[in-house]
Amino acid sequence: MLCRNDSIKIGSGSVPVYVNVYDLTSINGYAYWLGLGVYHSGVQVHGVEYAFGAHEYPTTGIFGVEPKQCEGFTFRKAVLIGWTEMDPAEVRGVMEELAEVYKGNAYNLITKNCNHFCNDACVRLTGNPIPSWVNRLARIGTFFNCIIPMKLKSIKVGHHRIEDKLCDGADKKKLKSNSNRVTSSSSSLPSSSSSST
Repeated sequence: MLCRNDSIKIGSGSVPVYVNVYDLTSINGYAYWLGLGVYHSGVQVHGVEYAFGAHEYPTTGIFGVEPKQCEGFTFRKAVLIGWTEMDPAEVRGVMEELAEVYKGNAYNLITKNCNHFCNDACVRLTGNPIPSWVNRLARIGTFFNCIIPMKLKSIKVGHHRIEDKLCDGADKKKLKSNSNRVTSSSSSLPSSSSSST
């Protein structure tokens, strides 16, 4: 099988961090065994799954959902990436820092997608990257970027609410917006936006 789990470096921490992988197409049933496929992914930590999707605003595209429940995709598997000692507020801080980099209108299927976000988040949380097979097709696509239609480079991912599972106090209030996008201190989504992504 060409689709193997990359080894996890032993690190410190007591909180598991997973990457939840979803199929974007039924062809993945075959392509997975060749180490290929088109996947959506999210990072699960402290009972919250964080992911990245496209929208038309210059604000964050990071959002949260119930673990393994990203609507519109078929859950394939959870892969343990490592462990962290960060508490929910510290994880939220990491997501807010990443929110400055992962704007919804900057989403690109080949160069800045949900799997790139998950890799960056996992490295910051655990020191370990996501398995290479999760984003292999995008890496291959960089060689053919000029012939891929623009329409295919931007996939819209819906943003959903997370129930009261996250943090307490101000952090919980921030996360309970209608779109449930992670906001940074310098930007937030306009209140008239819909979850059309």
